[in-house]
Amino acid sequence: MEHAVLRMQSGAGNRATAAVVQRARGMDKGKGKVPEAGGGSAGAKRSYRDEIAALLDRFKKSLDPIDTFIKGVQTPTNAGFTQQAAAAANEGLKHSVAASGTSAVSENLLAEVTGTVVNGMDAYKNMKDAKKHESGAGHHTARKKTKVKGADTVIGAAGSAGYSAGIAKEVTKLHKAANAAVASEASGIASASVGAIKAVRAAFRVGGAASKYKKVKELGDPHLVHAQSLARLNESREQAEWAAAEAYVALDAYWDHEGQERLELVSQAIDAAWEATGEARDAAESLQRAERDVEKLNTVQEYAKKKQLTKIGKEAIGGALGESTKAAAGVVTAVAAGTAGLASNPVGWGLAGAGAGLVLGVTLYKALRAATKRYEEARHPEHWAPENETPAEASSRTESLQHALKFWQKVSKGERQAMAREIYTLAAGPAIKGASSTTPEMRDSARALLIALKSGPTNHKLEPEAWAATLNDPAKTTGWIKEIAEQLASG
Repeated sequence: MEHAVLRMQSGAGNRATAAVVQRARGMDKGKGKVPEAGGGSAGAKRSYRDEIAALLDRFKKSLDPIDTFIKGVQTPTNAGFTQQAAAAANEGLKHSVAASGTSAVSENLLAEVTGTVVNGMDAYKNMKDAKKHESGAGHHTARKKTKVKGADTVIGAAGSAGYSAGIAKEVTKLHKAANAAVASEASGIASASVGAIKAVRAAFRVGGAASKYKKVKELGDPHLVHAQSLARLNESREQAEWAAAEAYVALDAYWDHEGQERLELVSQAIDAAWEATGEARDAAESLQRAERDVEKLNTVQEYAKKKQLTKIGKEAIGGALGESTKAAAGVVTAVAAGTAGLASNPVGWGLAGAGAGLVLGVTLYKALRAATKRYEEARHPEHWAPENETPAEASSRTESLQHALKFWQKVSKGERQAMAREIYTLAAGPAIKGASSTTPEMRDSARALLIALKSGPTNHKLEPEAWAATLNDPAKTTGWIKEIAEQLASG
């Protein structure tokens, strides 16, 4: 045995000899182990209410492109022709515009009523989910959706009433009824009220997104925040490498030792060298992992800030500014109807067109972004696939384009979901796969990001210790990722 070890040492060197000896010693350690089988739980059977809600939701989303065109193009165009017909006393044009307006507002009402029903059912479902979970990420996600969908339902009901008044206005104009001015005034007031409500809500959303952006920004640049911890890890790596080098120098000395205990001393030196090498390797891996985590944390923080800035822009332009402009148009319409008999003031037409243009622009931007994400989801599934998971097979260009046009489907495997997984992995406890090697400093920073995104203990109605325990519970992984994705998108 000694001669074999000596020949190996002289031919391959100390490091190769140490590696072979250690591998031989540990060859049988892994025998007899049976891999644990992962169990999958079957999803709960959907109720009839869920099926109806899904059907109505798809029907509503099928109406959205038509509804968007009507609100952004047909309605302001009708307002322009209405002003022109009133100014020129053109009865034929008035009749045609009234007919066009009746059909347009009827479609608006259908879309609004359908959306209101869907939002009401969704609010009820999430209210039940919030009561079921009581606390934690699942509770917070459901409670927030309950508030959002509840508000959507109320606004939708008001919008439906406004569109009903709009239909009455167009019908009275169509039939040249004597109370056309009264109906036009009522419609203008209803339109102004709904627009004002939507504008105020958008302003609150802008404020919420701005607050989130500020809190995330206050976390600081991860490269600077973790500079000292990275320096400590680098120092530990250097010390471990020096220790490994010294161990191999000592091993070299034992090869020249004379006596019967030579093989035993060499064996002990090999153990010491192998252990020192392992510590050096672990120290290097810890440093590399920390450096990667710093880059990941920087990426997700920048993404979170970008999402909030985007939300501020969309809500400010399409919501606060666009809806308030439409509300002003409604006020002008009501005043004109009360003073001149019909909405013949060109200011109302201009405001209606400007407001509709702003809302239409934001809507088209959101639709284009969603279509692009659906295309990427199908065409390049590897872009945002989870680590250590084989991505789905890429679809052809034609199939990807077809998937992109499915405007009723949400993106389920996009950038936001990938960023949510990254944040969760950084913030999760050591019991979660992929999070066991995260340094405590990095984990604390990721959890501070969760708090900035309004996913902290207070939001989840939990004490800090219980909140941290949910981050270390594999059973709550899916709920946490869903929660983080929702918070990244909301203000």
